[in-house]
Amino acid sequence: MTAEDEALAGGMLNAGAVIRRGALVERPAPRHARALHAYLLGLRERGFDAAPAPVALTADGRERLTFVPGDVPLPPFPHWAMTGAALASVGSLLRRLHETGKALPADARADWPRDLADPEGGTMLCHNDACPENVVFRDGRAAALIDFDMAAPGRPLWDIAMAARYWVPMLDPASADALYPVGLDAPARLRILADGYGLPAEERADLPGVIEQATEVCRAFVERRVADDDPVYLQALADRGGWERWDRVRTWLADHRQTFRAALLG
Repeated sequence: MTAEDEALAGGMLNAGAVIRRGALVERPAPRHARALHAYLLGLRERGFDAAPAPVALTADGRERLTFVPGDVPLPPFPHWAMTGAALASVGSLLRRLHETGKALPADARADWPRDLADPEGGTMLCHNDACPENVVFRDGRAAALIDFDMAAPGRPLWDIAMAARYWVPMLDPASADALYPVGLDAPARLRILADGYGLPAEERADLPGVIEQATEVCRAFVERRVADDDPVYLQALADRGGWERWDRVRTWLADHRQTFRAALLG
């Protein structure tokens, strides 16, 4: 890096490898970068400016995108990022992405990553990783999504479920309190996210079950990383309570499934 370069914090997959150079960000390019760049350009052509614009792929396997200014919440997550208004704005931003993206069928020839993808598939690209570290805020509201590396075809409801895991969060209180402001009301916040998105009534009853499905996919993803001795995931697993935490979350989600449905449909 030069003296003017800035290493950007946040995220686990590319930790320490994302560099800001003025108005551009340079980062490792995913294997499906060409298809992903075409998608991002298609979003922009259709008026969705809440994502980075691809600029170039470099000969050494990196990509350049426009820098998106704003504030990105990092753990432990600050109160300003966990307000009801902030949560509703995340739902609204996802709805905008989906409404624009449904006109851009996923390139069937691309090698989209399956790590966090919807097992049921689909024709529309989902972001799949709309965690706080991948949402840019301005004036307390979600303004843009970044890091589309895990984007893959799926159902819109899958994307909402993935976002809910991080933003509600869909965690037992002991797990949530380690990274989030204490005392967040998960059923009420799940309703706020669904309302912000404008989720139809017929899909609300299904959302808790899809969240449980998404949690299992995320656990399998972590298991693969740990099995590969990925130091970032090994450390995160140790810091966040190991597999006991994942077991506790699984039980908590199942025990509260009807509570979440009642909040969503009430």
